[in-house]
Amino acid sequence: MEIGKLPNDLLQKIVFSNIKNKRKEVLVRAAVGEDNAIVDFGDEVCVMSTDPITGTTKDIGRLAVYISCNDVASSGAEPIGILLTVLLPPATTEEEIEAIMKEAGEASKELNVEIIGGHTEITDAVNRVIISSTVIGKQKKESLLDSRRVKAGDRILMTKYAAIEGTSIIARELKEYLKGRMDEKKLNEALNMGNMISVIKEGIIAGEIGVSYMHDITEGGVLGAVWEASVATGKGVKVYEDRIPMKEATREIAKILNINPYRLISSGSMLIIADSKKAELLKERLNKENIPVTEIGEIIEDGILLQRGEMVEEILPPGSDELYKALLR
Repeated sequence: MEIGKLPNDLLQKIVFSNIKNKRKEVLVRAAVGEDNAIVDFGDEVCVMSTDPITGTTKDIGRLAVYISCNDVASSGAEPIGILLTVLLPPATTEEEIEAIMKEAGEASKELNVEIIGGHTEITDAVNRVIISSTVIGKQKKESLLDSRRVKAGDRILMTKYAAIEGTSIIARELKEYLKGRMDEKKLNEALNMGNMISVIKEGIIAGEIGVSYMHDITEGGVLGAVWEASVATGKGVKVYEDRIPMKEATREIAKILNINPYRLISSGSMLIIADSKKAELLKERLNKENIPVTEIGEIIEDGILLQRGEMVEEILPPGSDELYKALLR
């Protein structure tokens, strides 16, 4: 099988189909395009998400905290606590473990989330460090997003830039390969893109405004997130390639490595669907916070479409992320 997330058709066929028991307290459960589970706790809800870091070992402690907190933010919730399962190969040193936990500790302080538990184990079942993180957040029940409100004519927006995380990982992992093949200034820009990886602020702002749907853009990139948003909302989507914001450093790296940047993992960017009035309010609020936001398309009745110049083509389901292809270098 291809490296990366299990394809959505297999998720439906062999994973979701075997989840038999359902409880009334669970308000949002496992589904394509849903970043979180949400459980009823009276006036408030508990928002939970879990994610592993497998595509890189550099800055893995920091990424493990940021990535799962981003998922919780896609519901408009505030992350409260995080549990870390850290699996380490036998050759790992005490110094390496301390460095990982120092990164995680600093990241959790930056985001005001507490590391509340987890598991740390040396095992020959892995040949490099793997961290799986589970974040717990809270939110007022009255502030829950409702994708059923999504309707034709609603706007599709995204924050910041395409392929933020993928560009940052590739620049760190392939730094020596890229030196001499691209402008040094652009390479440094790519190396620093990891500083944009949190979407907590925009998630909470969008939640306060009451947008209809949010999705943290991770594996599968912008086009994968758009496809999953269509499935989650039950509506058609149309996006315009020339509107999707992207750093020049990302374009250059994609050209050098012959990868599709629109299919490259993009933690740090949030996909948001809102009606016209709330979309304009969101732009205003995010601009005040110096968070770039761009309108890239709209909701339609049927189809999952990308307009590229004069051509309109179907957006296919996400496959293996372009990151894994790039790292083969």
